[in-house]
Amino acid sequence: MKLIVTGSTGMVGEGVLLASLANPAVEKVVSVSRKPSGHTHPKLTEVLVPDFRDLSKVADQLTGFDGCLYCAGISSAGMNEADYTVVTYETPLGFAQALVKLNPGMVLCHVSGAHTDGTEQGRVMWARVKGKAENALKKLPFKGVYNFRPGLMKPVAGQKNVKTLFRVLLVLYPVFNLFFPGLELSDVAKAMFNAVKSGAPKTELEVEDIRALSKAG
Repeated sequence: MKLIVTGSTGMVGEGVLLASLANPAVEKVVSVSRKPSGHTHPKLTEVLVPDFRDLSKVADQLTGFDGCLYCAGISSAGMNEADYTVVTYETPLGFAQALVKLNPGMVLCHVSGAHTDGTEQGRVMWARVKGKAENALKKLPFKGVYNFRPGLMKPVAGQKNVKTLFRVLLVLYPVFNLFFPGLELSDVAKAMFNAVKSGAPKTELEVEDIRALSKAG
């Protein structure tokens, strides 16, 4: 597989990036981000862009790929709906619209979130905006579009982009996992690889769906 990964300077994207580099079935990885990931590997190429909505200057580096693992995102804490919509809806949609023209046979795996509101009508702002993004992405003519809705995630070994508070909370991960089922980031990545290779049974994948897909094949 040849993969594009976004969000490599955040926890989810970095975990997926490292899992991609470690997977022998992955031939090439291009990390698209605004700043370097801090990782080097023979399979890795980094493409830095100031705005994900404008890929015109790097289009020649983003063709011929089997899948895009879109892991870029931001917390809604302290953000108003307009600003959060730019990051969570307009940016992934613009990125995907450009990418599908370059790779019509590509599979898009988009990291959304648990409890996302697919009706776009709920009271919770972040869930509503994520639902709007999911719905728009599904309309694009990719080979397949899968929205991943993970909850609590445990980083993979070697990650640098894990906030101090989260590192502290990881000590309690086994306890949290009893009440809020979580996932290993490596399993999220495995599920994405399987979606790119063979598809998935549904377009919105909740925690248990992701866990099951990670074990497929």
